[in-house]
Parts: sequence; structure tokens; C-alpha cells
Amino acid sequence: MNFCKNPRCANFGVPVPMSKTPGVKGPYNLIGGGTQTGTLHVRCMACGEKIPMKSNAGIVEELERMQAPLRARKPISCPHAACAHHAVAVETPGAYRAYGYNSAGSPRWKCKACGRVFSRSLQSTGRQEKHSKNRLLFKTLVGQAPLRRIADIVEVDAHTVRRRVEFIHERCVAFAADREARLAELEIPRLYLAVDGQEQIINWRDKKDRRNVVLSAITSVDNETGYCFAAHLNFDPTLSRQAVETDAAAVLDTGKPVALRKYARLWLQDDYEQVAADKAARKRRKAGGAGGAGMPATGVLADVDAAYAAQQERDDIESPDEPGWPRALPDRGMQTRRDYTMAAHFAYLRRLCPKVEKWRLFLDQDPGMRAAALSGFVAEIQAGTCDAWFVRINKELTIDKRRKIRREAKKRFEAFQSVHPGLSEAEVIREMIKAAHAAMTQHGNWNDRWLEHPFPNMGEPEKAVCWLTERNGMDMDHVAALYNKASLHGVDSFFNQLRRRSSMLERPISTSSNSGRVWSAYSAYNPTQTMRMIEIVRVCHNFVWPSLDDKRTPAMRLGLARAPIDYADILDFPW
Repeated sequence: MNFCKNPRCANFGVPVPMSKTPGVKGPYNLIGGGTQTGTLHVRCMACGEKIPMKSNAGIVEELERMQAPLRARKPISCPHAACAHHAVAVETPGAYRAYGYNSAGSPRWKCKACGRVFSRSLQSTGRQEKHSKNRLLFKTLVGQAPLRRIADIVEVDAHTVRRRVEFIHERCVAFAADREARLAELEIPRLYLAVDGQEQIINWRDKKDRRNVVLSAITSVDNETGYCFAAHLNFDPTLSRQAVETDAAAVLDTGKPVALRKYARLWLQDDYEQVAADKAARKRRKAGGAGGAGMPATGVLADVDAAYAAQQERDDIESPDEPGWPRALPDRGMQTRRDYTMAAHFAYLRRLCPKVEKWRLFLDQDPGMRAAALSGFVAEIQAGTCDAWFVRINKELTIDKRRKIRREAKKRFEAFQSVHPGLSEAEVIREMIKAAHAAMTQHGNWNDRWLEHPFPNMGEPEKAVCWLTERNGMDMDHVAALYNKASLHGVDSFFNQLRRRSSMLERPISTSSNSGRVWSAYSAYNPTQTMRMIEIVRVCHNFVWPSLDDKRTPAMRLGLARAPIDYADILDFPW
């Protein structure tokens, strides 16, 4: 994962060597360990790029965490650990024979290797009482009802609701893993993936420490089909914070650069406090100016410059985490570093869909996401089958301002069309983009070339696009079409659905009286619940809820389903 991230550099994709031969000048030069937060950097000797080092092992650990649900469903086999058929599925010819049913009606088998008779319930509801209410509970859960109201509507106690949420999540994970396993064989000509992160705020549990836990879910959605391939929260619920902190202290992790640690992918308490202190000290200093030359940018390009300037203040430019007041680490489970979660996310996508002909990645403007995407798809970028763009959108505009911008854009369109009356609407937009391409300006310390889109829509009224993997020799009509495709509308639509469908994921309101802290009666107190709800909504979005326009779900458009899936089909999916 450690190489020059400049696609135009000769060292792009060339790993930093683990050792250096005396007297031999290598492609990179170690330039120090950064500040007290322990970031290790190398300098590319070809283009001068400064590269923060990452732990390959840490990224693999994070990738394995993401892939675990795909391996969650275990085949039914002989339960005797010493038996030769212990890992041999009952469907294997000649390994077992049917042996009737037990008193509960579950099928039994007899192992031909050891002679043991065993059974396994194929009913997902198991020993649940009142399991007939599960479908109503499921629908209410994704209908923005708070947990207490669900208990009242379904007429069960609050403890049962919490346990059924866990059960519904397990069924969603199993169902999605079964369907998405087919992606390995699905040939997809193009994927236009919009990738962004959404912050999720967790309520504090201790009145003596009223800081929020703030996590981020990096999410990838196909703009064409609307299918959400993954939404990964930077949180690992399987780990004990106390056990990790104790072991990290024993192996002296906090005394090493992050990339060389045993727990490189995890936020430790000492690190979190140190980074928060560094951030507070930087805030007291005057921020540096934005990159680029010429007159100061205005509109959405001013936002681009502001983002570059803020990102230059980071000790590790690829790490978008922001420790500090009023944020805290979770008291259960472990918060993972977002740069490691992002790197693993893109590696996960490439492994999930190995037969995609061409990838088009539209990324929120962040150097950490850029580095993660280029790392995850380095071979495809070198082969010319993957391209990446930054997309910057002004999301703070009022509806009246959006309409005004749209009217002005329409006037420019009509004026251009009057000069070229023989062109269709699509051809006019293409020619306007080509004209904007010729007038692109450079921004940031990397002199990235940004195009201000000449014909935005109501959803993305002010938009600028930067082609990160720009290549020479491509037909300009094709280039203009790709710039026109660049959009975050797929992932933004999914984020809106998360907020609308789950009260637990609604955006809490912050006020000046609580110093930036937020508290919502409906938000989770346990990050694991937030993680479960994101996955539950993702599965429903992909498989259950059809569009009002074409009556099809994203899974149907992608080819993973023939019809909308009913809630009951997910609940009854076999173990």
C-alpha cells in the first residue's frame, strides 16, 4: 500500500522497499517520523511527493473484518471435530445419508465416516416466541420509528425489540452475503461509483463525560443502478478496548510510528489525546493560504481551495480523523483509523466485483480517499481500466439559491444553443464542458486541474470536478462525457435514505449552549447498534424498496434479483 500516489510519476505503484542496499540510491528517501503523533513519511525521488506510510498488516486486518460477513454462513456438516467429514457439507454426495426428522421437525443426517447422527434447525426464528410479529417489527424499524415506539406498536417489551434488531441484522447480513457472493461471477461492463463518508454521532453514556463518539461510514453506491455495494463504519465491535490498550502498552505501541505498530489500524487513548492537543495548538496558529496561482477563486472553487488549505494542516494528510473536543473514543469496541478503513474499503470493492470491465470512481474531495482509491485499484489504473475523480459540491445552498443558479445555467445553455442551433441538448452540454475544460484552473499543492461544471442540476447546483488519473490521448468527446458523468448523487441519495428511514441515524441538532455537543433521544448509545442499522437499511435499499419511477430495486437493475424481496423472505432466510 506504500508507494507514490502520483499517477503521472514513474514510481506510481512501485512499493517502498523494506530494506535499503548500502550505496544504492532507491526510489524513495525516508524524511522523518512527523510530530509526536508518530507519522512516518518518505519522499518520492522522482516527483517529490511526500508519502505518509501505512501498515500493510493493519489494512489487511481491516479488510478481513469487512469480509467476515461474506464467510459468516457455515455449511451444515458433521459436528465431531475429529471426524474426516467435519468440514464436509451435507450436500456432498456419498458423505451422509438422510436420517428422518427430530421432534421439532428439523432434518437429521447420519455421517458415513463416524456414524454420528445430528440435526440442525433450518428455521431462522429458532425458539423465538411471537415470531409472527417479526415482519411488522422489521417494517416499523425501517419506517423511522424509535425503538420505544416500535415496542408499543408491535406490542412487545423493549428488551425483545433490542434482541430482534440483532436478529434482523443477522438475517440481513446472511441474505446479503448469499446474494453478493454472485457478484464474483457477474460480468459488469461499467461501474460509476460515488464514494463519500457520512458521520454518525453516538450519544454519551456517562454524565461526567458528555462528549460524543463520532464515527464515519465510507459508502460506495453505483450512480447508474443505485446499488450500495458497501457502507463500512470505522468501528470494530469484536475488540475489547481494555484488552487492546493493555497489550498495546505491553508491546510499547505508542512509542513507535503508527505504520510500525501491532495495532496500527486502531485509535489508542494516548494517541487520540495527543492528536487532539496538536489540533488545538494548530488552531491557535494562523492557517496557511490555499494553493494555486492567480486571483482568488470564488463559488465552489473557493470551497475547493479551503479544503486543500485545511487538509495541509494535518500531520498525516491522508488521515481525515478529527480528534478533539467534544469528541471521544467509544467505551466498548474500538474505533479504527479512517485512512485504514478507507484503504480496506476500496480493496474490498475490487475483490467483491472481480469481473468489472471498467471502474469510474467519483470521490469526495479528500486526499485520504484519493490515496485509498489509488492504492486499491493501482493495477487497474495502470492498465487504463480504472479512473478516479474528485467531485466537490456546494451542499449548503437554500432551495431559492439552487433555483437561481439553475435559471442562470439555463440561460447560458440557451445562449450557447442559439449559436449552435444544429446541436442536440446532450451535444450542447458536451460542447460547454469542452469549453470549460479549456479554461480549467489549478488548485492545491499538487496543482490539481479543476473543471467547474457549466450546467449543474438542482441536486448538485454548484459542482467542480478534478480528474485525478488524467491521461493524454483520449478523445475529447469521451473526456467531456466522463466529466459529465462525475457525480455524487448516488451516495447522497443513499445517505438521505439512511436519515429518513431510521430514527437512530437522524442528524442530531447542535446548539451554541452545549459547546458543539449533540444529544438525541433517538440516537444509539452503543456504536454496534448504529452499525447494525446501517447494514439493515443498506439491504432494504438494495433489495426491498423499488423506485417509484421504474418499480425496480437497485438489485434488480444490477442483476442480483428478479423482483423486489419481501421482508419475510429476508427474515426466513435459512441459517
